[in-house]
Amino acid sequence: MQDKLFQVALGLVPGIGHMNTRTLISYAGSAENVFEISKGKLLQIPGIGEQTAIRIREKKTVELAEKIILKAKQTNTQLLHYTDSAFPNRLKQLADAPTLLYYRGNSTLNPEKSIAIVGTRKATDYGKIAVDKLIDDLQSIQPLIVSGLAYGIDIAAHRRCVQQSIPTVGVMGSGIDILYPAVHRSVAQKMMGNGGILSEYTFGIHPEPMRFPARNRIVAGMTDVTIVVEAAKEGGALITAEIANSYNREIMALPGRTNDIYSEGCNHLIQQHKAHIYTGIESLIKLMNWDKTSDNTVLSASTYSDLTIEEKTVVNLLLQSEPIHIDEISWKSQIPLSKLSSILLTLEFSGIIKALSGKKYTLKG
Repeated sequence: MQDKLFQVALGLVPGIGHMNTRTLISYAGSAENVFEISKGKLLQIPGIGEQTAIRIREKKTVELAEKIILKAKQTNTQLLHYTDSAFPNRLKQLADAPTLLYYRGNSTLNPEKSIAIVGTRKATDYGKIAVDKLIDDLQSIQPLIVSGLAYGIDIAAHRRCVQQSIPTVGVMGSGIDILYPAVHRSVAQKMMGNGGILSEYTFGIHPEPMRFPARNRIVAGMTDVTIVVEAAKEGGALITAEIANSYNREIMALPGRTNDIYSEGCNHLIQQHKAHIYTGIESLIKLMNWDKTSDNTVLSASTYSDLTIEEKTVVNLLLQSEPIHIDEISWKSQIPLSKLSSILLTLEFSGIIKALSGKKYTLKG
């Protein structure tokens, strides 16, 4: 709990940003150590200037963090730091990922399959019917469905998931205690029974326009594939698709009538080869190879359970990537190089990974 206090406090330092937060923890070894090292040593860390060092040394951020932790406990809100095993693994590897998430719910954020469903706020009957059919079909593979709790396609997806007992998480553009739009409160409460609500913003933060594109990167980042159901030429759904594309995640889009304004965005994505055409559950399963046994099942359940949290973090990175350089593993896992070398050596001696030339590592197939 002590380290959680400093993890929260570090995120409250004005102007520090997610990248500097990771850099500080990587150099110091822990969030608590960041607050204990001298100003002079802080200034030696890349990206940390005079003002940032002064702000880190101020006590008020730790005092505010104490209040946040107390409120989180009172409201049954989980505080997920990027170093926690419960933090979305798909998300933590991204350069612009948040370092702390506020979560109310009971579903794992690291499911076997995770799908984002997004679309226009002005959903047509065609879009609503398509969402219902899509969710119904997904029952057979039981993925986690992620969306943004907005009007239109988002809430239609969440609502149908609740009806069909499919776990669903709504990512918010406001503090976890300020549900927007408020009219969706009843659906959000039901989602917490099988899924939940998630935000990178602390208590009391009201929704503002710039928070929604930021919210969209979390929707895209914590999922394997983004499915766009309906979208005009511009809007949040296309922003989410573009972000997913930048993360090298798969995108699918439902085709629509050429004269339908809310199908223009989907048709354009397909035409520009930025999205695969969604024609039914079979097209999704084939694209994602979910009908095949993964080639990455190199660890037995018993072997995996015996690993430490940091060893699991390294293995998860190697499961999802080509051979990775040790520096990239350190950056993505936020494990200092001095400690990472020992972890890699242990995993290599255990026959789980193998070292390649150029200080790269891969799973032992």
